[in-house]
Amino acid sequence: MATGKKILIITGDAGESFEILYASHRLREEGYVPVIAAPSVKRMNLVMHDFEPGWDTYVERMGYIIQSDISFDEVDASAYAAVLMPGGRAPEYLRNDARVIKIVKEFHKSNKYIFAICHGVQILVTAGLVDNKNIACYEHVKFEVEACGGHYITPDEAVKDGKIVTGKTWQSHPEFYKIVFSCLGEPVENVTKAAGAFS
Repeated sequence: MATGKKILIITGDAGESFEILYASHRLREEGYVPVIAAPSVKRMNLVMHDFEPGWDTYVERMGYIIQSDISFDEVDASAYAAVLMPGGRAPEYLRNDARVIKIVKEFHKSNKYIFAICHGVQILVTAGLVDNKNIACYEHVKFEVEACGGHYITPDEAVKDGKIVTGKTWQSHPEFYKIVFSCLGEPVENVTKAAGAFS
């Protein structure tokens, strides 16, 4: 059981309800403190993506409303054990926010774990962190990953490559969070050794 280590969750309006709430609840269950960062401190409108017969792509419905804890301007990467980026439509515009890219790069520079699932991988792509990495993501993000030098992994639901853990969709939660908590549970000395092996 963790002892109150903070995990940063990056999202915004149109973030995927299930991925954000599941992350927040599972982290709390394991003794971590999830902190939701968004463009500003406000009540955010989340969404639910699902598939309907006859549609060639997913449909989007209104999801839950959730309050962000802090804004991107308030993030101090040194205060967090890891960062997690859920999917939904939010990453589509968050990847264009210089503050988000700066935050993610700070976690990478500090050799901390970076977790991304579904469209959250779009932020990794923009931050330049998928080159020569094995990446699991929603199938329609595959082109972006490969165009930036990453290796799209299938049929695995989730994959760890160094300090980056990625998952395909919310249907990948069991596999994704198995890896996430395995990483977070590593003793500090093991994390340091692993960092040397992958750097």
